[in-house]
Amino acid sequence: MNAVTLTTILAFIFTMLFIFWRPKGINEAIPSTIGAIVVMLSGNITLINLLDISSKVSGAAVTIISTLVMAIVLESFGFFYWVTAVLANYSRQSGVRLYWLTNLLCFLMTIFFNNDGSILITTPILILLLKNFQLKNHQKIPYLISGALIATASSAPIGVSNIVNLIALKIINMDLYLQTTMLFVPATLGLLFLSVMLFVVFHRDIPKKLPNITFSFDFKEKPPHPLQIEPLSSENKKRKNVMKWILIFVFFMRISLFIASYIGIPIEIVAVTGSILLLIWRWYYLRISPVDMFSKTPWHIFAFAFTMYILIYGLNNIGLTELLVKYFEPMISGSLLKASLFMGGLLTLLSNMFNNHPALMIGTLALTSMGLDPITVKTVYLANIVGSDMGSLLLPIGTLATLIWMHILKREKIKISWFTYFKTTVIVIPPTVIFTLLALYVWIELVFNGRAQ
Repeated sequence: MNAVTLTTILAFIFTMLFIFWRPKGINEAIPSTIGAIVVMLSGNITLINLLDISSKVSGAAVTIISTLVMAIVLESFGFFYWVTAVLANYSRQSGVRLYWLTNLLCFLMTIFFNNDGSILITTPILILLLKNFQLKNHQKIPYLISGALIATASSAPIGVSNIVNLIALKIINMDLYLQTTMLFVPATLGLLFLSVMLFVVFHRDIPKKLPNITFSFDFKEKPPHPLQIEPLSSENKKRKNVMKWILIFVFFMRISLFIASYIGIPIEIVAVTGSILLLIWRWYYLRISPVDMFSKTPWHIFAFAFTMYILIYGLNNIGLTELLVKYFEPMISGSLLKASLFMGGLLTLLSNMFNNHPALMIGTLALTSMGLDPITVKTVYLANIVGSDMGSLLLPIGTLATLIWMHILKREKIKISWFTYFKTTVIVIPPTVIFTLLALYVWIELVFNGRAQ
């Protein structure tokens, strides 16, 4: 083993250790950047490699950041707290109804924004909601764990809800429209299956009756704790109507991403255009300058995605991809079902060992080097998505979203240990992954019949 190979491997290992550990809450982009610099200094990455990485990562990062800008604009109008009040009131004092509503909320937040953003949005809202219902800790667990799992796994149906999915799409040369038509139905069925499994596991802890509390709030400020009844003023009603129109606009912008992908327009252009229009809208109605976006936008997403891909490219350059191709290509040749189950299982394992970001990148690079036919490449790639977006949830270290979720719970002094988390996921995640992979195979056989080119 030469010095370049050893340096690259050690840089990757130490980077992942620091990302999982996050001493003093250090941003994940810092260790990934340091690791990437070490790999570049070793001489493993060329200028051509960097240009190739930029072309694959930049569009995905811009799209995700633009989506988060939309979320920040909605937050300025009080949208997420309004959703909290609606959620609580529509539960009608039923803990079971609240369970399904919170799952639906987490699904929609990820579909409309992205998985990390969904966790950041929904977890504090759920904590506020559950505190106001005065639930005990064991009664909060079903809502918090199911919310986190659904919010994170909901990035599988559409590629635009996860930055690593968007990067992988670029590598596999597959448009957003085709991925959605091939995976949305199987993945959504898988999410429904996961919700049912979670309900079976948690049904004894879900309260049958909730306190009779009416939730409302003033749009001018965040709601007090506990939430109190506040009559809506004429100004609040006006803002509520504006907010509804903005939500409709966000919905059409989301649809526009798929249309753009289908006709060959870069989706990042559509995403940026939508964000700019929303910022102008907010400036007009709320007199809030777009300048605050510079401090509120998580720019580190771009740095993290770029530097992590440098690390993966470094591993690729020392022969990791060739090694994977050598040992795994024979195992996925022939049967499409066997290939899907094998790669979905492998990505589940790798995601829980190394995190789903590097796992999916490694799996996708290996897949493009196997010389498979188009339908097999696309199906196995989608199986990779299932493994990295759903299978990764077996352990909290499998995704950045679940690590963020654990951090929020700790900050709010809510006790959910890794053992409590794993005790649930070990029951629900493996069957969900298998069910979704089988649904994917059946869907592609019935609808596409080998025609997905």
